[in-house]
Amino acid sequence: MTENIGRRGFLKRSLVAGGAALALGSHEEQALGAEVAAAKPPAPPAANIPPLTLPKGKIKDLEISRIICGGNLIGGWAHSRDLIYVSPLIKAYHTDDKIIETFLLAEKRGINTALTNPVSNRVINAYRKAGGKMQWISDCAAGNLKDAIKLSVDTGADAVYVQGGICDKMVKTGQMKELEGIVSFMKDLGTPCGLGAHSLETVRKCVEAGFDPDFWVKTLHKDSYWSATPETGRHAFDEIDGNKADHNLHHDNMWCTNAKETIDYMAKLKKPWIAFKTLAAGALHPRQAFQWCFENGADFLCVGMFDFQVVENTEIAAKALAAVTQAGRPRPWLA
Repeated sequence: MTENIGRRGFLKRSLVAGGAALALGSHEEQALGAEVAAAKPPAPPAANIPPLTLPKGKIKDLEISRIICGGNLIGGWAHSRDLIYVSPLIKAYHTDDKIIETFLLAEKRGINTALTNPVSNRVINAYRKAGGKMQWISDCAAGNLKDAIKLSVDTGADAVYVQGGICDKMVKTGQMKELEGIVSFMKDLGTPCGLGAHSLETVRKCVEAGFDPDFWVKTLHKDSYWSATPETGRHAFDEIDGNKADHNLHHDNMWCTNAKETIDYMAKLKKPWIAFKTLAAGALHPRQAFQWCFENGADFLCVGMFDFQVVENTEIAAKALAAVTQAGRPRPWLA
């Protein structure tokens, strides 16, 4: 009779029988070996996970959890450096059912808002129709900008903003008059509206032009990870200037090239700040990022999460927020 054993049982027998545990080399292999040796049980089903309350802040009258679900993983847009299979993989993983499962779990753990592309409005509205309460901030990056803004508002967006790449390109190419018209258009719709940026120069130019968004969406992350571009190879607008063959230059691997300068400049602005790319697209662990970002002025963090990351991420976020609240921070909470 064929013996029916699970994956963990097979791994445990293989490691013990072959002495492989002694030869584990990579961090992943070491972690797997430790998990098998400890006979770590699988994660509990979502129904058995305890609820969590996270602190919230306000953008105008919209109350938002300080951790926001990012939409790149849901939409299949992965900043995967040169790993070409990652975006199709996460898109295949995130079926409608999986997205809804992720939203349900996120809500249970205190996250009440998702920031996504307008193409996600279908599944968001299906989730809401089924009783979900997740709020939606749209990046409006879908074809003609005014049309995408109007579509987002008409299909239920609770806030809208000009996506960072679009805003960067408009500023870099001198389309400030056009961008001013977009800001005015958003304001006329009456929904909270913002401007996004990867480059700090974009924020500077918008401030100098007198634009007055309700909030900013600006990248913030450390550069203490292996694939970060060397300081001598970093330039403004790297994110929209394409990938370079030179390993010392940008290659879909860095989104905040001047964190200290960003922190100092954003401290002067008196509007709420949603920080994104806070984990450098998966290169940093939340334990390295969440408290640091909140300490350095971000009012909200937009974080892409798989369903299996939600519980740990929200636990880390709650502890980080408690620590920052107790210690205080140089930039006051502006939301």
